[in-house]
Amino acid sequence: MAGSKNDLKDRLSRYRQIKISVIGRKSGQTISIPVWFVLEGEKLYLLPVQGSDTQWYKNVLQNPTIRIDARGVEAEFRASPIMESKAVKSVVEKFREKYGAKDVKKYYSKFDVAVVIELD
Repeated sequence: MAGSKNDLKDRLSRYRQIKISVIGRKSGQTISIPVWFVLEGEKLYLLPVQGSDTQWYKNVLQNPTIRIDARGVEAEFRASPIMESKAVKSVVEKFREKYGAKDVKKYYSKFDVAVVIELD
C-alpha cells in the first residue's frame, strides 16, 4: 500500500484532473466525477464547482470516505470540509494559480467551501 501512495502522489504531480468517487447520500451508490485539484505536500485540495450546492460535496458531508483515482492508481481517504472563509479563499487562490483565474471563473460558480484530503 505504501508504494501505491507514492505512485499516487507521483501521478497527482503530473496530471491536471483526477476522478473522485463518493457514496451517494440517498442512493448509497458510488458516484464518480472528474475534478480539478491542487496538491500541496501531503494535502490534496478540492474545490466543488457549485460550492456547498455541489452534490458530491453534500455526499462527503454525510460520508467522508472518498476514493481518488489518478489514471488507474487508486486509494481511499477521508475528506474534510473547509468552511472558514479565509481558508476557502486560500484554496481558491491555489486553484487560480494552477489553472488560471479565467478558467476558474468559467467553471466555478460559488466559492463558499472547499475540501482537503490528508494523503499521509
